[in-house]
Amino acid sequence: MLGKMKLRHWVTAAMVAATMSGSAALAYPDGPVNYIIPFNAGGESDVTARYQQPYFKELTGQDMIVQYMPGAGGAQAWSGLNGYNGDGLTIMGTNLPHIILQPMLQDPGYATEDITNIYMFHFTPDALLVRKDSPYQTVQDVIDAATQNPGLVTAGGSGTNSANHVANQRFMNETGAVTTYIPYSGTGATESGLLGGEVDMLWGYTTVAARQADGVRMLAVATEERHPLFPDVPTFKELGIDMVGGAYRGIAVPSSTPEETRKQLSDIIGQINANPEFRKRMENDGYALIDVPYEEMSDFMAERKAAYEEVTGQLKAQN
Repeated sequence: MLGKMKLRHWVTAAMVAATMSGSAALAYPDGPVNYIIPFNAGGESDVTARYQQPYFKELTGQDMIVQYMPGAGGAQAWSGLNGYNGDGLTIMGTNLPHIILQPMLQDPGYATEDITNIYMFHFTPDALLVRKDSPYQTVQDVIDAATQNPGLVTAGGSGTNSANHVANQRFMNETGAVTTYIPYSGTGATESGLLGGEVDMLWGYTTVAARQADGVRMLAVATEERHPLFPDVPTFKELGIDMVGGAYRGIAVPSSTPEETRKQLSDIIGQINANPEFRKRMENDGYALIDVPYEEMSDFMAERKAAYEEVTGQLKAQN
């Protein structure tokens, strides 16, 4: 999957330079832009929005104001997205698999097709983490404990029907282990839950391992190859566990937003993603940048929907 994502790095230096040279002439945005994050402060969605802020200001001359609307694993915000004015001055963070799985498995108050995504800009690989003082030294230790004592090993994660929830289910399918999944309101809350001893292990991301390096140990990562920041951490595939995946994050607008504005905003986010300084900061924190602009979004969403359908029956049985 990451190989496919690399093919989407369509923004060349020449294109970026040409677009940036004309950015001053853009009519959009003509005021501050409210960026609604559907989770609590402190998680990946919040961190990356904060990273984007100065570059958005530099490109547009307007402030990007980050706000939070946590609840129902993001559904509280997404269900109200189309009620906002489509003038381009309200945008919202979106997450996969959340906005695909939630409508598949329940009635969250919105359909996947209701969400007008204009850009997917990064991917965070799933990772299995424990506290530094955990008795679990390897993935096999976790498998043994969760097989011998079904349900007693607790696994934290951000929300239900989310990337973390999918990772836990796939792990159980692949290994025969039985864990108890504990959903939290966001990635920041999961980190506190793990460090505070509320759960035995955490389905997080490489970004969590980078942020909490002194307090956690990453046992495996769900990438095709070892992550460059963690060369000593094996992939699940190395361990014979067929797991490659994680969370995708992007930006959406209300459905009433004009096509021209959608494309202009998509171009702006693409320019931010192509900025070498921004890219370095993101990659040093464990993010993997991708570029899926507005024009390619339909095909991308169809691909992801097909990938998630394999676990929907099992997740539905838990709801």
